[in-house]
Amino acid sequence: MRFKAFTSAMVAVLGLFAQQAVAQAVWAGRFQAPAEQLPEPWRVVPINKLKPTAYRVLSWDGVQAIEARAEASMALLAREVQVDLSQTPVLCWRWRVENLVNQADMLKKSGDDYPARVYVAFSLPPSSMGFAVRAKLKIARSLYGDLVPDGALNYVWDNKSPVGTMHPNVYTDRTHMKVQRSGGTQLGTWVSERVNVLDDAQRAFGLHAVTPDLRLSLLAVASDTDNTGESARAGFADLHFVPATAACEFTPLKP
Repeated sequence: MRFKAFTSAMVAVLGLFAQQAVAQAVWAGRFQAPAEQLPEPWRVVPINKLKPTAYRVLSWDGVQAIEARAEASMALLAREVQVDLSQTPVLCWRWRVENLVNQADMLKKSGDDYPARVYVAFSLPPSSMGFAVRAKLKIARSLYGDLVPDGALNYVWDNKSPVGTMHPNVYTDRTHMKVQRSGGTQLGTWVSERVNVLDDAQRAFGLHAVTPDLRLSLLAVASDTDNTGESARAGFADLHFVPATAACEFTPLKP
């Protein structure tokens, strides 16, 4: 009986340690300012021949962050990531927006601009894509390179659409836009976010079960105004992944 009790206790302790190990945050964007260069492995990814958005690291109201300045421009600030979404499906980050894109309209190509977006790209299960989709992706990659994903989500700060709105992008249905913030009531302040990327990917791409074939391949931030020709300034900080039941690991902001 004592041996059984001891064994049960050890199993419980080991299980607790395993839960604690799983609960560790996976950091993808913890920035240090001042910095003369963008931190590795982050890099600016131009989009076609568009004027690129400018990015730099700075301390902004006490937050070590990436600043994005868009002037009729678009480029991603991106990095490759290896995150097990079955273990840490929740993406946390801070962002701020100084001004809205007035002429933005997520339902029109001429209005496909956002002062701030957080972009996650996936490799999707082959079974979730028909022959026609795979053929289109092959053509797109021959034109634009291997960064063209099987699917992508954009969490955006919109000018008018209700929070929670999700639409396919007006240029490609392989990318879905989800409104995370909307309007100007929180302009000029740091706002903390928490999203379940796995749940949103399953909803956007019709996946009904967790599968090892669903892999996160790229994480990016952006401010883009190339379609409207407007200007925008935004900040991004503290990007990390946590388990669904764990809290985000934000350092409290100083008053």
